[in-house]
Amino acid sequence: MRLKKTETLELKKSTSELKEAVAAIGAMLNKHGRGEIYFGVKDDGLIVGQQLGKNTAGDISRAISAHLEPEISPEIKRININGKECIKVTFRGHEKPYYAYGRVYLRGADENKRLSPAEIKNLILYEHKEALRWDTEPCAEAKVADISAQKLRQFLKTAGLKYDNTRNALLKLKLVRQARPLNAAVVLFARSPQVFYPNVKLRCALFSGADTAVILDRKEFEGDVFFLIVKAEAYILEHINLGMRVDGLQRVDVPEIAREAFREDVINAFCHRDWREYDSVNVAVFADRVEIRSPGLLYNGLTVARITAEMVSERRNELLAEMLQRVRFVEKWGRGIKLILSKEPGTVFKEIGNHFIAVFKRGAAATLPPTVRQKSKEKSKEKILAIIVKRPVVTTGELARLTTLSLGGVEKIIRGLKKKGALRRVGPDKGGHWEVL
Repeated sequence: MRLKKTETLELKKSTSELKEAVAAIGAMLNKHGRGEIYFGVKDDGLIVGQQLGKNTAGDISRAISAHLEPEISPEIKRININGKECIKVTFRGHEKPYYAYGRVYLRGADENKRLSPAEIKNLILYEHKEALRWDTEPCAEAKVADISAQKLRQFLKTAGLKYDNTRNALLKLKLVRQARPLNAAVVLFARSPQVFYPNVKLRCALFSGADTAVILDRKEFEGDVFFLIVKAEAYILEHINLGMRVDGLQRVDVPEIAREAFREDVINAFCHRDWREYDSVNVAVFADRVEIRSPGLLYNGLTVARITAEMVSERRNELLAEMLQRVRFVEKWGRGIKLILSKEPGTVFKEIGNHFIAVFKRGAAATLPPTVRQKSKEKSKEKILAIIVKRPVVTTGELARLTTLSLGGVEKIIRGLKKKGALRRVGPDKGGHWEVL
Protein backbone atom coordinates (compact mmCIF):
# COMPACT_ATOMS: atom_id res chain seq x y z
CA MET A 1 0.00 0.00 0.00
CA ARG A 2 1.29 3.47 -0.93
CA LEU A 3 -0.54 6.66 -0.04
CA LYS A 4 -0.62 9.86 -2.09
CA LYS A 5 -1.26 13.44 -0.97
CA THR A 6 -4.50 15.02 -2.20
CA GLU A 7 -6.72 17.98 -1.30
CA THR A 8 -8.19 15.94 1.57
CA LEU A 9 -5.20 13.74 2.50
CA GLU A 10 -1.96 14.95 4.14
CA LEU A 11 1.16 12.87 4.88
CA LYS A 12 3.65 13.59 7.66
CA LYS A 13 6.84 11.66 8.36
CA SER A 14 6.43 12.06 12.11
CA THR A 15 4.88 14.16 14.87
CA SER A 16 7.92 16.45 14.63
CA GLU A 17 5.86 18.08 11.85
CA LEU A 18 2.86 18.59 14.12
CA LYS A 19 2.67 22.36 13.57
CA GLU A 20 2.53 21.90 9.79
CA ALA A 21 -0.08 19.19 10.29
CA VAL A 22 -2.36 21.54 12.24
CA ALA A 23 -2.05 24.11 9.43
CA ALA A 24 -2.99 21.39 6.94
CA ILE A 25 -6.05 20.47 9.02
CA GLY A 26 -7.21 24.11 8.97
CA ALA A 27 -6.59 24.33 5.22
CA MET A 28 -8.57 21.18 4.44
CA LEU A 29 -11.43 22.20 6.72
CA ASN A 30 -11.62 25.61 5.03
CA LYS A 31 -11.72 24.01 1.57
CA HIS A 32 -13.67 20.79 2.02
CA GLY A 33 -14.86 20.61 5.63
CA ARG A 34 -13.08 17.28 6.14
CA GLY A 35 -9.75 15.49 5.71
CA GLU A 36 -7.22 12.90 6.91
CA ILE A 37 -3.62 13.03 8.07
CA TYR A 38 -1.22 10.11 8.38
CA PHE A 39 1.84 10.31 10.66
CA GLY A 40 4.57 7.86 9.72
CA VAL A 41 4.32 8.39 5.96
CA LYS A 42 6.76 10.51 3.95
CA ASP A 43 5.69 13.16 1.44
CA ASP A 44 6.24 10.78 -1.47
CA GLY A 45 4.00 8.12 0.09
CA LEU A 46 6.76 5.89 1.46
CA ILE A 47 5.65 4.19 4.70
CA VAL A 48 8.35 4.72 7.34
CA GLY A 49 6.32 4.29 10.52
CA GLN A 50 5.90 6.53 13.56
CA GLN A 51 7.53 5.83 16.90
CA LEU A 52 4.62 5.66 19.31
CA GLY A 53 4.64 6.42 23.00
CA LYS A 54 1.79 6.25 25.44
CA ASN A 55 1.20 10.04 25.06
CA THR A 56 1.59 10.36 21.27
CA ALA A 57 -2.13 10.39 20.45
CA GLY A 58 -2.78 12.77 23.35
CA ASP A 59 -0.05 15.13 22.18
CA ILE A 60 -1.65 15.30 18.74
CA SER A 61 -5.10 15.90 20.23
CA ARG A 62 -3.81 18.66 22.56
CA ALA A 63 -1.92 20.41 19.74
CA ILE A 64 -5.05 20.46 17.58
CA SER A 65 -7.21 21.68 20.46
CA ALA A 66 -4.75 24.41 21.50
CA HIS A 67 -3.89 25.82 18.09
CA LEU A 68 -6.98 25.32 15.89
CA GLU A 69 -10.06 27.53 16.20
CA PRO A 70 -12.97 26.83 16.25
CA GLU A 71 -12.42 23.57 18.08
CA ILE A 72 -13.03 20.21 16.42
CA SER A 73 -13.18 16.61 17.71
CA PRO A 74 -10.77 14.60 15.56
CA GLU A 75 -10.65 10.81 15.54
CA ILE A 76 -7.09 9.62 16.25
CA LYS A 77 -6.21 5.96 15.62
CA ARG A 78 -3.13 3.75 15.68
CA ILE A 79 -3.02 1.71 12.47
CA ASN A 80 -0.65 -0.76 10.89
CA ILE A 81 0.40 -0.13 7.27
CA ASN A 82 2.71 -2.60 5.56
CA GLY A 83 3.77 -3.90 8.96
CA LYS A 84 4.65 -0.46 10.35
CA GLU A 85 2.91 1.50 13.10
CA CYS A 86 1.35 4.80 11.98
CA ILE A 87 -1.26 7.25 13.24
CA LYS A 88 -4.33 8.24 11.26
CA VAL A 89 -6.22 11.44 12.14
CA THR A 90 -9.70 11.91 10.66
CA PHE A 91 -11.59 15.18 11.09
CA ARG A 92 -14.64 17.15 10.03
CA GLY A 93 -15.93 20.68 10.65
CA HIS A 94 -18.29 23.24 9.14
CA GLU A 95 -17.63 26.46 11.05
CA LYS A 96 -15.35 28.20 8.56
CA PRO A 97 -13.00 29.95 8.67
CA TYR A 98 -10.68 27.79 10.77
CA TYR A 99 -7.58 29.48 12.19
CA ALA A 100 -4.38 27.50 12.71
CA TYR A 101 -1.91 29.33 14.98
CA GLY A 102 -3.92 32.50 14.32
CA ARG A 103 -3.67 32.21 10.54
CA VAL A 104 -6.11 31.03 7.87
CA TYR A 105 -5.01 28.51 5.26
CA LEU A 106 -6.81 27.06 2.24
CA ARG A 107 -6.03 23.76 0.58
CA GLY A 108 -5.06 23.86 -3.07
CA ALA A 109 -4.05 20.55 -4.72
CA ASP A 110 -1.75 19.14 -2.01
CA GLU A 111 -0.51 22.47 -0.64
CA ASN A 112 -1.70 24.88 2.04
CA LYS A 113 -1.97 28.52 0.98
CA ARG A 114 -2.04 31.24 3.63
CA LEU A 115 -4.89 33.66 2.94
CA SER A 116 -4.63 37.45 2.95
CA PRO A 117 -7.11 39.55 4.96
CA ALA A 118 -9.11 40.25 1.78
CA GLU A 119 -9.24 36.53 0.95
CA ILE A 120 -10.36 35.73 4.51
CA LYS A 121 -13.15 38.29 4.11
CA ASN A 122 -14.24 36.63 0.85
CA LEU A 123 -14.20 33.22 2.53
CA ILE A 124 -16.43 34.49 5.35
CA LEU A 125 -18.79 36.17 2.89
CA TYR A 126 -19.00 33.01 0.81
CA GLU A 127 -19.84 30.84 3.81
CA HIS A 128 -22.63 33.22 4.78
CA LYS A 129 -23.62 34.29 1.29
CA GLU A 130 -27.19 33.04 1.48
CA ALA A 131 -27.85 34.99 4.66
CA LEU A 132 -26.02 38.07 3.33
CA ARG A 133 -27.48 38.28 -0.18
CA TRP A 134 -28.72 41.83 -0.69
CA ASP A 135 -31.37 40.95 -3.25
CA THR A 136 -33.13 38.50 -0.91
CA GLU A 137 -33.33 40.91 2.05
CA PRO A 138 -36.70 42.58 2.75
CA CYS A 139 -36.64 46.32 2.11
CA ALA A 140 -37.36 47.76 5.54
CA GLU A 141 -39.02 50.94 4.26
CA ALA A 142 -40.99 49.55 1.31
CA LYS A 143 -44.54 48.20 1.30
CA VAL A 144 -46.42 46.07 -1.20
CA ALA A 145 -48.32 49.25 -2.13
CA ASP A 146 -45.03 50.75 -3.41
CA ILE A 147 -44.80 48.09 -6.11
CA SER A 148 -46.21 48.99 -9.53
CA ALA A 149 -49.01 46.65 -10.58
CA GLN A 150 -48.49 47.69 -14.20
CA LYS A 151 -44.80 46.72 -14.14
CA LEU A 152 -45.57 43.39 -12.49
CA ARG A 153 -48.38 42.64 -14.93
CA GLN A 154 -46.13 43.28 -17.93
CA PHE A 155 -43.34 41.15 -16.42
CA LEU A 156 -45.65 38.21 -15.75
CA LYS A 157 -47.13 38.43 -19.24
CA THR A 158 -43.65 38.27 -20.77
CA ALA A 159 -42.74 35.38 -18.46
CA GLY A 160 -45.89 33.49 -19.45
CA LEU A 161 -47.53 33.80 -16.02
CA LYS A 162 -50.91 35.14 -14.94
CA TYR A 163 -51.48 38.23 -12.81
CA ASP A 164 -54.31 38.50 -10.27
CA ASN A 165 -53.06 41.05 -7.74
CA THR A 166 -49.76 42.56 -6.62
CA ARG A 167 -49.43 40.66 -3.34
CA ASN A 168 -50.12 37.27 -4.91
CA ALA A 169 -47.79 38.03 -7.80
CA LEU A 170 -44.95 38.84 -5.38
CA LEU A 171 -45.68 35.67 -3.40
CA LYS A 172 -45.68 33.62 -6.60
CA LEU A 173 -42.27 35.03 -7.54
CA LYS A 174 -40.97 34.67 -3.93
CA LEU A 175 -40.33 38.39 -3.81
CA VAL A 176 -41.97 39.18 -0.48
CA ARG A 177 -41.20 38.23 3.12
CA GLN A 178 -42.65 39.45 6.40
CA ALA A 179 -45.11 41.54 4.37
CA ARG A 180 -42.16 43.49 2.90
CA PRO A 181 -41.05 43.39 -0.74
CA LEU A 182 -37.53 42.01 -1.13
CA ASN A 183 -34.84 44.32 -2.49
CA ALA A 184 -34.99 42.52 -5.85
CA ALA A 185 -38.67 43.43 -6.12
CA VAL A 186 -37.95 47.07 -5.30
CA VAL A 187 -35.25 47.60 -7.96
CA LEU A 188 -37.31 45.77 -10.59
CA PHE A 189 -40.91 46.78 -9.92
CA ALA A 190 -41.19 49.71 -7.50
CA ARG A 191 -42.86 52.82 -8.84
CA SER A 192 -39.85 54.88 -7.72
CA PRO A 193 -36.97 52.57 -6.70
CA GLN A 194 -34.65 55.55 -6.04
CA VAL A 195 -36.86 56.59 -3.11
CA PHE A 196 -35.56 53.53 -1.27
CA TYR A 197 -32.15 53.15 -2.95
CA PRO A 198 -30.63 56.26 -4.56
CA ASN A 199 -28.05 54.11 -6.35
CA VAL A 200 -30.71 52.63 -8.67
CA LYS A 201 -29.33 55.00 -11.23
CA LEU A 202 -27.48 55.14 -14.54
CA ARG A 203 -24.85 57.76 -15.38
CA CYS A 204 -23.80 58.23 -19.00
CA ALA A 205 -21.20 60.56 -20.51
CA LEU A 206 -19.71 61.30 -23.93
CA PHE A 207 -16.10 62.51 -24.16
CA SER A 208 -14.41 64.16 -27.13
CA GLY A 209 -11.14 62.22 -26.89
CA ALA A 210 -9.58 59.20 -25.26
CA ASP A 211 -9.69 60.72 -21.76
CA THR A 212 -12.16 62.65 -19.61
CA ALA A 213 -10.67 66.10 -20.24
CA VAL A 214 -13.50 67.38 -22.46
CA ILE A 215 -17.07 66.22 -21.90
CA LEU A 216 -19.57 66.70 -24.72
CA ASP A 217 -22.66 65.25 -23.11
CA ARG A 218 -23.81 63.93 -19.76
CA LYS A 219 -27.05 62.24 -18.73
CA GLU A 220 -28.42 60.67 -15.55
CA PHE A 221 -31.38 58.31 -15.48
CA GLU A 222 -33.44 57.04 -12.56
CA GLY A 223 -35.95 54.21 -12.65
CA ASP A 224 -36.24 50.46 -12.36
CA VAL A 225 -33.54 48.11 -13.64
CA PHE A 226 -35.41 47.27 -16.86
CA PHE A 227 -35.77 50.97 -17.69
CA LEU A 228 -32.09 51.66 -16.97
CA ILE A 229 -30.93 48.76 -19.15
CA VAL A 230 -32.93 50.15 -22.08
CA LYS A 231 -31.55 53.67 -21.50
CA ALA A 232 -27.95 52.46 -21.32
CA GLU A 233 -28.30 50.55 -24.57
CA ALA A 234 -29.96 53.51 -26.29
CA TYR A 235 -27.25 55.92 -25.10
CA ILE A 236 -24.47 53.77 -26.51
CA LEU A 237 -26.26 53.36 -29.84
CA GLU A 238 -26.85 57.10 -29.96
CA HIS A 239 -23.18 57.98 -29.58
CA ILE A 240 -21.29 55.35 -31.55
CA ASN A 241 -20.96 55.15 -35.32
CA LEU A 242 -23.38 53.16 -37.45
CA GLY A 243 -22.75 51.44 -40.73
CA MET A 244 -25.33 49.54 -42.70
CA ARG A 245 -25.82 46.46 -44.74
CA VAL A 246 -28.58 45.51 -47.17
CA ASP A 247 -30.68 42.50 -46.24
CA GLY A 248 -32.94 41.77 -49.20
CA LEU A 249 -34.70 45.06 -49.82
CA GLN A 250 -34.17 46.32 -46.28
CA ARG A 251 -31.40 48.53 -44.93
CA VAL A 252 -30.08 47.21 -41.62
CA ASP A 253 -28.05 49.43 -39.27
CA VAL A 254 -24.74 47.91 -38.16
CA PRO A 255 -23.20 49.51 -35.02
CA GLU A 256 -19.42 49.64 -34.84
CA ILE A 257 -19.71 47.63 -31.60
CA ALA A 258 -21.94 44.55 -31.79
CA ARG A 259 -25.21 45.41 -30.10
CA GLU A 260 -25.59 41.92 -28.58
CA ALA A 261 -22.19 42.28 -26.91
CA PHE A 262 -22.63 45.62 -25.16
CA ARG A 263 -26.27 44.89 -24.30
CA GLU A 264 -25.21 41.68 -22.56
CA ASP A 265 -22.62 43.59 -20.56
CA VAL A 266 -25.09 46.31 -19.61
CA ILE A 267 -27.45 43.64 -18.27
CA ASN A 268 -24.57 41.99 -16.38
CA ALA A 269 -23.58 45.34 -14.90
CA PHE A 270 -26.99 45.73 -13.25
CA CYS A 271 -27.54 42.06 -12.48
CA HIS A 272 -24.20 41.29 -10.83
CA ARG A 273 -23.28 44.66 -9.32
CA ASP A 274 -22.75 45.08 -5.60
CA TRP A 275 -25.93 46.91 -4.56
CA ARG A 276 -24.45 47.70 -1.15
CA GLU A 277 -22.08 50.10 -2.91
CA TYR A 278 -23.57 53.59 -3.23
CA ASP A 279 -22.27 54.24 -6.75
CA SER A 280 -24.34 53.78 -9.92
CA VAL A 281 -23.68 51.84 -13.11
CA ASN A 282 -21.73 54.15 -15.45
CA VAL A 283 -21.42 54.23 -19.24
CA ALA A 284 -18.55 56.26 -20.71
CA VAL A 285 -18.24 56.78 -24.47
CA PHE A 286 -14.76 57.85 -25.60
CA ALA A 287 -13.43 58.51 -29.10
CA ASP A 288 -11.70 55.11 -29.17
CA ARG A 289 -13.75 52.94 -26.80
CA VAL A 290 -16.87 52.45 -24.71
CA GLU A 291 -16.56 51.54 -21.03
CA ILE A 292 -19.31 50.00 -18.91
CA ARG A 293 -18.48 50.28 -15.21
CA SER A 294 -20.23 48.29 -12.51
CA PRO A 295 -19.79 48.83 -8.73
CA GLY A 296 -18.27 45.82 -7.01
CA LEU A 297 -15.44 43.47 -7.93
CA LEU A 298 -15.86 39.92 -9.21
CA TYR A 299 -17.72 37.74 -6.74
CA ASN A 300 -16.57 34.78 -4.68
CA GLY A 301 -12.87 34.94 -5.54
CA LEU A 302 -13.28 34.88 -9.32
CA THR A 303 -10.58 36.57 -11.40
CA VAL A 304 -10.61 38.19 -14.82
CA ALA A 305 -8.30 35.43 -16.06
CA ARG A 306 -10.73 32.73 -14.94
CA ILE A 307 -13.89 34.27 -16.37
CA THR A 308 -12.25 34.81 -19.77
CA ALA A 309 -10.35 31.52 -19.98
CA GLU A 310 -12.83 29.17 -18.31
CA MET A 311 -16.07 31.09 -18.97
CA VAL A 312 -17.19 30.54 -15.36
CA SER A 313 -19.49 32.81 -13.39
CA GLU A 314 -20.62 33.35 -9.80
CA ARG A 315 -23.81 35.26 -9.20
CA ARG A 316 -23.80 37.82 -6.42
CA ASN A 317 -27.56 38.39 -6.82
CA GLU A 318 -29.13 35.01 -7.53
CA LEU A 319 -32.75 36.14 -7.13
CA LEU A 320 -32.29 39.20 -9.32
CA ALA A 321 -30.60 37.04 -11.97
CA GLU A 322 -33.48 34.56 -11.80
CA MET A 323 -36.01 37.33 -12.45
CA LEU A 324 -34.05 38.59 -15.45
CA GLN A 325 -33.72 35.05 -16.73
CA ARG A 326 -37.49 34.56 -16.56
CA VAL A 327 -37.92 37.24 -19.22
CA ARG A 328 -34.85 36.05 -21.14
CA PHE A 329 -32.63 39.01 -20.27
CA VAL A 330 -29.85 36.72 -19.02
CA GLU A 331 -28.74 33.18 -19.74
CA LYS A 332 -29.45 30.70 -16.95
CA TRP A 333 -26.06 29.03 -17.38
CA GLY A 334 -23.97 32.18 -17.18
CA ARG A 335 -22.78 32.29 -20.80
CA GLY A 336 -22.62 36.07 -20.92
CA ILE A 337 -18.83 36.41 -21.14
CA LYS A 338 -18.70 33.82 -23.91
CA LEU A 339 -21.38 35.70 -25.87
CA ILE A 340 -19.59 39.04 -25.47
CA LEU A 341 -16.24 37.65 -26.61
CA SER A 342 -17.82 35.78 -29.53
CA LYS A 343 -19.30 39.05 -30.83
CA GLU A 344 -16.44 41.37 -29.78
CA PRO A 345 -13.21 39.34 -29.31
CA GLY A 346 -11.22 42.47 -28.49
CA THR A 347 -13.26 43.24 -25.36
CA VAL A 348 -11.11 43.81 -22.27
CA PHE A 349 -12.32 43.14 -18.73
CA LYS A 350 -10.55 44.66 -15.74
CA GLU A 351 -10.96 45.60 -12.10
CA ILE A 352 -9.99 49.09 -10.94
CA GLY A 353 -10.61 50.31 -7.42
CA ASN A 354 -13.97 48.84 -6.50
CA HIS A 355 -15.33 48.63 -10.04
CA PHE A 356 -15.54 45.90 -12.64
CA ILE A 357 -15.08 47.44 -16.10
CA ALA A 358 -15.74 46.13 -19.60
CA VAL A 359 -13.94 47.99 -22.39
CA PHE A 360 -15.23 47.76 -25.98
CA LYS A 361 -12.94 49.07 -28.71
CA ARG A 362 -14.47 51.39 -31.28
CA GLY A 363 -13.68 51.65 -34.96
CA ALA A 364 -15.15 48.57 -36.61
CA ALA A 365 -17.64 50.64 -38.64
CA ALA A 366 -14.74 52.53 -40.19
CA THR A 367 -13.94 49.42 -42.25
CA LEU A 368 -17.30 49.62 -44.04
CA PRO A 369 -17.43 51.28 -47.49
CA PRO A 370 -17.85 55.08 -47.24
CA THR A 371 -21.04 54.89 -49.33
CA VAL A 372 -22.83 52.93 -46.60
CA ARG A 373 -21.33 54.63 -43.54
CA GLN A 374 -23.71 56.63 -41.38
CA LYS A 375 -22.51 58.65 -38.40
CA SER A 376 -24.46 58.97 -35.18
CA LYS A 377 -24.84 62.69 -35.95
CA GLU A 378 -26.91 61.86 -39.03
CA LYS A 379 -29.04 59.51 -36.98
CA SER A 380 -29.64 62.29 -34.43
CA LYS A 381 -30.76 64.61 -37.24
CA GLU A 382 -33.23 62.01 -38.44
CA LYS A 383 -34.66 61.60 -34.93
CA ILE A 384 -35.09 65.34 -34.45
CA LEU A 385 -36.82 65.77 -37.82
CA ALA A 386 -39.11 62.80 -37.13
CA ILE A 387 -40.18 64.30 -33.79
CA ILE A 388 -40.78 67.73 -35.34
CA VAL A 389 -42.93 66.22 -38.13
CA LYS A 390 -45.16 64.62 -35.49
CA ARG A 391 -45.14 67.62 -33.14
CA PRO A 392 -44.19 70.96 -34.80
CA VAL A 393 -44.58 72.92 -31.53
CA VAL A 394 -41.94 70.86 -29.69
CA THR A 395 -39.32 72.87 -27.78
CA THR A 396 -35.56 72.37 -27.91
CA GLY A 397 -35.64 71.28 -24.28
CA GLU A 398 -38.20 68.60 -25.08
CA LEU A 399 -36.12 67.50 -28.07
CA ALA A 400 -33.11 67.09 -25.80
CA ARG A 401 -35.13 64.93 -23.41
CA LEU A 402 -36.70 62.79 -26.15
CA THR A 403 -33.43 62.18 -28.00
CA THR A 404 -31.15 61.91 -24.90
CA LEU A 405 -28.91 64.59 -26.49
CA SER A 406 -27.64 67.62 -24.61
CA LEU A 407 -29.49 70.91 -25.11
CA GLY A 408 -26.38 72.34 -26.77
CA GLY A 409 -26.20 69.33 -29.09
CA VAL A 410 -29.84 69.78 -30.17
CA GLU A 411 -29.36 73.50 -30.82
CA LYS A 412 -26.25 72.80 -32.90
CA ILE A 413 -28.08 70.27 -35.06
CA ILE A 414 -31.04 72.64 -35.52
CA ARG A 415 -28.69 75.44 -36.62
CA GLY A 416 -27.18 73.09 -39.18
CA LEU A 417 -30.58 72.00 -40.48
CA LYS A 418 -31.74 75.61 -40.81
CA LYS A 419 -28.52 76.53 -42.62
CA LYS A 420 -29.05 73.70 -45.11
CA GLY A 421 -32.65 74.78 -45.68
CA ALA A 422 -34.09 71.59 -44.22
CA LEU A 423 -35.85 73.31 -41.30
CA ARG A 424 -37.27 76.71 -40.51
CA ARG A 425 -38.98 78.44 -37.58
CA VAL A 426 -42.40 79.99 -38.18
CA GLY A 427 -43.44 82.61 -35.67
CA PRO A 428 -41.77 83.64 -32.37
CA ASP A 429 -39.86 81.35 -30.01
CA LYS A 430 -42.92 81.19 -27.79
CA GLY A 431 -46.10 80.38 -29.65
CA GLY A 432 -44.44 79.56 -32.96
CA HIS A 433 -43.73 76.21 -34.59
CA TRP A 434 -41.22 74.32 -36.73
CA GLU A 435 -41.64 73.51 -40.38
CA VAL A 436 -39.70 70.74 -42.11
CA LEU A 437 -38.85 71.67 -45.69
